[in-house]
Amino acid sequence: MVNTFIAGPKGDNIRSDLRVTYAVEQYPIKIEITSKVDVLYGTSIKKQAEDICRDLGVKAGKLVIEDFGALPFVISARIEAVLKKAYPDLVNEALPEIKEYCLYSSSRDRFRRSRLYLPGNQPKLMLNAGIHQPDGIILDLEDAVAPSEKKDTRFIVRNALRTLDFFGAERMVRSNQGEMGLKDLEFIVPHNVHLVLVPKVESAEQLIAVDEKIAEISKACGRAEPVFLMPIIESGRGILKALEIAEASQNNVALAIGLEDYTADIGAKRTNEGSESFFARSMIVNAARAVGLQPIDTVFSDVGDEEGLRKSVREAKALGFDGKGCIHPRQIRPIHEEFAPTEADIERAKRIVLAFDEAEEKGLGVVSLGSKMIDPPVVKRAQHTLKLAIATGLLSEDWKENR
Repeated sequence: MVNTFIAGPKGDNIRSDLRVTYAVEQYPIKIEITSKVDVLYGTSIKKQAEDICRDLGVKAGKLVIEDFGALPFVISARIEAVLKKAYPDLVNEALPEIKEYCLYSSSRDRFRRSRLYLPGNQPKLMLNAGIHQPDGIILDLEDAVAPSEKKDTRFIVRNALRTLDFFGAERMVRSNQGEMGLKDLEFIVPHNVHLVLVPKVESAEQLIAVDEKIAEISKACGRAEPVFLMPIIESGRGILKALEIAEASQNNVALAIGLEDYTADIGAKRTNEGSESFFARSMIVNAARAVGLQPIDTVFSDVGDEEGLRKSVREAKALGFDGKGCIHPRQIRPIHEEFAPTEADIERAKRIVLAFDEAEEKGLGVVSLGSKMIDPPVVKRAQHTLKLAIATGLLSEDWKENR
């Protein structure tokens, strides 16, 4: 009986992807291809498949490729996935060449107003996501991917990190939980991921395990840059341990809340008004601010309700959040606009920063604005407000010279 393995989506409504079937046979490798773009790219697809089989050391069997307009990084991922299902002991990788535009860095304090979730197994959604200018793009390995597809999806996400243009967005991946999440790290840490979202965190120990695994992988692959972490708290237990979680890793840069799972966990119905989650969101903000992290709000699930989204962002901003999740590109612009500082915010921040500059020039250890003393955290917040105003086009970078 011939053992057969499949990688790729089911059905016929497939775009920018492919389905690959491999049959274990004794005769030399045979490759069959049907493709929507066979006339233009059939030869190059076959050569790519031959190269991957050679690189992985697979010399026999039958490989059937049904192509629906997939890019080379997807073709490579699907073929590697199916061959490693057939031969789990294969250690070689079919890595696409990393593109120059993938090699920029991130920073602890960069803006994270918006982060766009994309299912890691749907490359068609990844190709132009960066043109919408989210602060971060999340390739999701967790809830957006069916359990049966999670292992195959790792190859897609790994190759996307090496080849896709994110247009300057922070390069994020949401891993799975537990041992599966630790295995996910092997596919992303060596390939210029900036930040890992760790889901359903309920203890410091979970983050410590992630940190240790990242350190082990980084040492093996020669990575010197840190991998930033954003724990997502999604349960009552997690909320009550929010400060412990926030303090658990020096690589934490933000603390997020996931309200779908949280409200289910406490037995409450999630509403747009959010009264059922006020305590939890306040805990996230206080724990994050206590440790110097960015508090990040949950997603707004009704893509068609822009006014509801704007209201939700205004509420999140009033509570102290710095950002919010997105499930559709159309949510990015409203989120950025609502998180932008008001004219009054900008004017007050300018006065604080100018007072700070004047105090520094005079060698004063105390900053005052009128009769009020200004503490360092207030100055830092004012500087952040001005940086945000410049980023959103509300203030010129040379505002000091033009004042």
